[in-house]
Amino acid sequence: MLFIGKLVNTHGIKGEVRIISDFKYKECVFKKNSKLYIKGEKYVINSYRKHKNYDMVTFKGIENINDVIHLKGSSVFIDRKEFMFDGPLNEDLYGKKVYDRGKYIGVLEEIEKVPAGELLIVKNENKKYLIPYAEEFVDKIDESIELKLIRGFTDEN
Repeated sequence: MLFIGKLVNTHGIKGEVRIISDFKYKECVFKKNSKLYIKGEKYVINSYRKHKNYDMVTFKGIENINDVIHLKGSSVFIDRKEFMFDGPLNEDLYGKKVYDRGKYIGVLEEIEKVPAGELLIVKNENKKYLIPYAEEFVDKIDESIELKLIRGFTDEN
């Protein structure tokens, strides 16, 4: 199971729920007939819409707030085998070795979301580097992450 967000509240009396998610490929997930897993139970999406910062979802067979109120505050998961994504999931990149034009920089510790996009947080024995996770800088991702950085991102170049 892959964590994609948190069900933070209900909305209205007809069983609609508010989900906060910053999952990279949520446009693939929040579609009619997709399955979400909450508290170990499977829920099938009936409808989806965006509202402010929330992903608003209704589920098939649920038309009353009393049927979803117990889910408030729960984590929301998907079965990753049910989806095909265009690129790598951030969760799959953690722990990979990172190189700049073949020179070792460190290990990817985390990917942090910031207003301008995402930052790769790369750490080695001595330092921590914050590198924009942008197409211009990523050369290749497989067993490791190969970057093409410009001067200034690390003190080695």
